[in-house]
Amino acid sequence: MSGSIVLRGGTVLADAHRVLPGEDVLVTGDRIAGIGPALEVPAGTEEIDATGGLVMPGMIDTHRHLWQTAMRGYGADWTLTQYFVWYYLEWGKVFRPEDIYAGNLLGAWEALEAGVTTTVDWSHGLQTTQHADAAADALEAVPGRFVLAYGNIQDAPANWTGTPEFRDFVSRRTGGDLGFQLAFDVTGDPAFPEKPAFEVARDLGVPVTTHAGVWGATGDDGIRLMHDNGFMTPETIYVHGASLSADSYHRIAATGGSVSVSTESEQSAGQGYPPTWALRQYGIPVSLSMDTSVWWSGDLFSAMRATLGADRSREHLEAHAKGETVTHAALRAEQVVDWATRGGAHALGRTDLGTLEVGKKADVVLLKNDDSPASFPLLNPYGHVAFQAQRGDVHTVLVDGRVVKRDGRLVGADLPALRRRVEATVEHLRSQLGEEAWRQGMNPDVPETKILDNPYTYTTYQSDTTHGG
Repeated sequence: MSGSIVLRGGTVLADAHRVLPGEDVLVTGDRIAGIGPALEVPAGTEEIDATGGLVMPGMIDTHRHLWQTAMRGYGADWTLTQYFVWYYLEWGKVFRPEDIYAGNLLGAWEALEAGVTTTVDWSHGLQTTQHADAAADALEAVPGRFVLAYGNIQDAPANWTGTPEFRDFVSRRTGGDLGFQLAFDVTGDPAFPEKPAFEVARDLGVPVTTHAGVWGATGDDGIRLMHDNGFMTPETIYVHGASLSADSYHRIAATGGSVSVSTESEQSAGQGYPPTWALRQYGIPVSLSMDTSVWWSGDLFSAMRATLGADRSREHLEAHAKGETVTHAALRAEQVVDWATRGGAHALGRTDLGTLEVGKKADVVLLKNDDSPASFPLLNPYGHVAFQAQRGDVHTVLVDGRVVKRDGRLVGADLPALRRRVEATVEHLRSQLGEEAWRQGMNPDVPETKILDNPYTYTTYQSDTTHGG
């Protein structure tokens, strides 16, 4: 074999503005070696038939709490308050290193299976460096591209970033293929207790990712403290950014940072209205993310779909309030596809990812499902990705030129063994909570609602025909 792979005859989405129908993508080693019609390829090149399919860049998720994946769907009816109580104040403390490993392993394979080739693991369950080693071990066991965003919600950022154990972890586990960030939030306390953690990030030369603009938790005061102390940089990723003022958006835009929008999360949990409508006004770069599978789906098709819906809904609602009608949608399908690919690459400072171009890293996804009537006709490629495609349509995934999903099946994933790990974690958590707390956690109280009195309710009614009319 030549070490080359060619995807033949697909519709190639090179980026958000270039659609190349019926062309080939040649991968040699870890790079894209050629794009064009009927490419000549080295002898022994593996050929993948992409006819009738879409070839696109690997998607990039800039904020996902992989450690929570073993609790998939448990918090489907939570609000953000219930999430904070469960993970921050109560049961997040009982996660063992092996539970972090199980969640990360499951979430990492899940991301790859859905065509997400790069994931930022916003890992704020790392109570000890043993937990951190488990998180890193899991990510390194999966053939995807990952960034470990190290965090610890059980301790103040200034504390855990200042320990010798943390420094030892950084020296042992960073500098290779696994990316690294610091993950912590800024409360807005005027004393700015997070300042030492920012100084550690600066000393290490690593970015900070922070939940900013979360209703009732982090807001404009935190942004102002970061800005006034010189800690807002182009590498900073502000997650959600949904409850901020114009002043904060201006500060983010002026310092070159980006916002990771988790639309399913913001719509459901209550951080604020998904802010893409505002971010576009201020020229702030956008990437997309899924947040956590304890609530929501784990794929960026859902993120793109939800983001288009939320942005357009806001546009219509504001127009209707003024007695106006939106006749042309401002946010287009190609823009959310761009956010799911090139937007993530920009946020991570990876100019070698996010588009399909000769010389770039070969993170490539083929969407093709010949058994689905929803796969044709393929008229609007960006609209198809954003509104029609789903994880089951992900036929082939390459990361760094390596096939990690082929013919709709993951390569090298031992799912039975993974299931056993996850079941052990669920059993541990369930035993720690007890059955009553387990059920209550999954089924929070439903607020009472009152049906409004209806002035048009009929008490008696007879038609005219009753009287022969």
